[in-house]
Amino acid sequence: MKKIVSLLALSLILVSCGGVKVAYDYDEQADFSTLKTYNYIPDMQSGLSQLDLNRLMNATDAILQEQGYALSDNPDFLINVMSDRYEERANNNVGIGIGGGSGGVGVGIGGGIPIGGTKMRQQITMDVVDADKDVLIWQADAVGTLPTSTTPEQRIAFFTKVATKILEGFPPGR
Repeated sequence: MKKIVSLLALSLILVSCGGVKVAYDYDEQADFSTLKTYNYIPDMQSGLSQLDLNRLMNATDAILQEQGYALSDNPDFLINVMSDRYEERANNNVGIGIGGGSGGVGVGIGGGIPIGGTKMRQQITMDVVDADKDVLIWQADAVGTLPTSTTPEQRIAFFTKVATKILEGFPPGR
């Protein structure tokens, strides 16, 4: 019984640890070394709540400024954020069953108990647009899992992690 409880506890820990996965794409002809200043697309329709968009933008600002970029009213590049989210039911179950039989006849009863609860799958796309040419030069798609009931602190941590993972690939070749 102790082994089952330990296995169940380990499963819960593994299920709750959701990483952020990111895919990158960029224009190979773009000269990223000329980019020094940035800003955000005006009236961005991100699909995030204003609170979550602010969390993501604050994290993005901190990371870009640490990399040496400056927020400017006359930027070299603009950032656009789009998102989509959907509810994901836990696909991990613990099965319980009983059965019996004799003489070639059997009876069984089984059931599954979901582990991990419902989570929100959040997809965030960040575009970098050359401000002078108005063309997309870099893009990242990030997908992460956020539990449905979270505190503001957990949401800050999630969006900071997303921004960090996204900007690991910007600029390309860094």
